[in-house]
Amino acid sequence: MVVLRSLIFMMLQVVLTTLFSLLALLTFPFTPLTRYRLISSYARTMIWLLQVVCGIRYEVRGIENIPAEPCIVLCKHQSAWETLALQFIFPPQAWVLKRELLWIPFFGWGLAMTSPIAINRSDGKGAVKQLLKQGKQRLAQGFCVVVFPEGTRIPFGQRGKYKIGGALLGASSGAPVVPVAHNAGRLWGRNSFIKLPGLVTMSIGLPIVTKGIKADEINTRTETWIENEILQLAH
Repeated sequence: MVVLRSLIFMMLQVVLTTLFSLLALLTFPFTPLTRYRLISSYARTMIWLLQVVCGIRYEVRGIENIPAEPCIVLCKHQSAWETLALQFIFPPQAWVLKRELLWIPFFGWGLAMTSPIAINRSDGKGAVKQLLKQGKQRLAQGFCVVVFPEGTRIPFGQRGKYKIGGALLGASSGAPVVPVAHNAGRLWGRNSFIKLPGLVTMSIGLPIVTKGIKADEINTRTETWIENEILQLAH
């Protein structure tokens, strides 16, 4: 039954991703925030399908910790689930992602309409400069900036190296940093076709005030909170 449900979801995902990507191209005349609000309806649809088809439910703890002003979201990356859920749990957001994603037919074209910060990960210092410059621009436009500090999806129960880019943006912009932990990798693992039924818990930490704090300290605080929270969510 799990295999059948996963297959049905994948087929619906392919069709809806293509459809929404084409519709996303039609949002080009609108402002960036309006484009984002229209395109992010895709994420709500997919999360609803995950619940109906695959039995993946979710709960959010600490939603009251989301600041009223644009912030920097540093989130654990385990699954594709959080890439969907963040889009309607947090206010409009711009994502830091590898530029190659924009080259994917249909999906990448629609993604380009959401004002992402598409970096060349092989260009170390250049990528950081781009993140800082465009990150400040997005914050000024009213977007939150979402960064996965480990840079890639990490299997549930494992830990990657926390890169400092998001913390540098916080230190240089003064925008609050919000750490986010979750356990979605238990049900929908990295690059996994199988999606197990169950409850995903996303936990949102208190904002880290960045003014006057060095990036290293911001990064350490973020990593400590996320990894300690992951241990709690594992039980």
